[in-house]
Amino acid sequence: MAARVPLVALTAGEPAGIGPDLCVLAARKSRPGRIVILGDPAVLRERARTRGVAFDAPDYSGPERAPALSVLPIPAPAKVRPGHLDPANGRHVVAILDRAIDGCRAGEFDAMVTAPVQKSTINDAGIPFTGHTEYLAERTGTARVVMMLVGGGLRVALATTHLPLSEVPRAITRAGLEETLRIMERDLRERFGIARPRILVAGLNPHAGESGYLGREEIDVITPVIQSLAAEGLDVKGPFPADTLYTPKLLEAADATLAMFHDQGLPVLKHASFGRGVNVTLGLPIVRTSVDHGTALDRAGKGEVDAGSLDEALALAFELAARR
Repeated sequence: MAARVPLVALTAGEPAGIGPDLCVLAARKSRPGRIVILGDPAVLRERARTRGVAFDAPDYSGPERAPALSVLPIPAPAKVRPGHLDPANGRHVVAILDRAIDGCRAGEFDAMVTAPVQKSTINDAGIPFTGHTEYLAERTGTARVVMMLVGGGLRVALATTHLPLSEVPRAITRAGLEETLRIMERDLRERFGIARPRILVAGLNPHAGESGYLGREEIDVITPVIQSLAAEGLDVKGPFPADTLYTPKLLEAADATLAMFHDQGLPVLKHASFGRGVNVTLGLPIVRTSVDHGTALDRAGKGEVDAGSLDEALALAFELAARR
């Protein structure tokens, strides 16, 4: 029996943002599989009309009969105006995510790709929401996930994600860091097909702590974890000062790096690949990729929009789904 052509769920995200625009623009390209867009069909058609893009995707009718492109209708309860947020549509955004997650967990979809959401609107709707990564972990019952961005020849994972900087040091523990590195190593092997992943780890403090004079997190937490995993045979090295880790000579010897906090590693990756970067959630029982940018409310339904990041997110989702 022939293998089923991969089916990827593409969530349209915040309807007032550029998510629907990106979806209709991405729909114009051929892919190595099938896409079902989850969102409001009326919003998608209107964005296609304003951008002069042909969009006549049929309604989704199940995984076996799904064509190259279809739409799974999830109507927004309140009228959508591009660029104007409405908390009345916050639950609609979450409903889209829930449908994609449930479909992936049931084997209906082979992967999910998420267009950007507006965290404030979801919270204003009464749903506590820190971000896609944390929500996916909660909905799939995953104790720990790892955010990794891919682009510009780099793979940058984060030991902590959306935390105030003041809370980062106490969030970096031996147990948490060890689990993060194990998740990275496993997913780089199993999902990215890297036989023996080479992982370089950043320190937390300037100069990686300067032998304890600028902080002891490297001595007390980070170095012992690296040494323990290396003794098991994992190719993990560090901690490196972050200002020298992201230099060409060191990066030549790495398949991925681990930064200690959000704004330590991501500025480097976004400098190398903004508009083409992909957010991947490691550790989940499903495949999930996403764009590397926000809702761009000022460009929804008008102006220049670059769908490059979504194109890359779809390409990586199909690649990871095929390897599964």
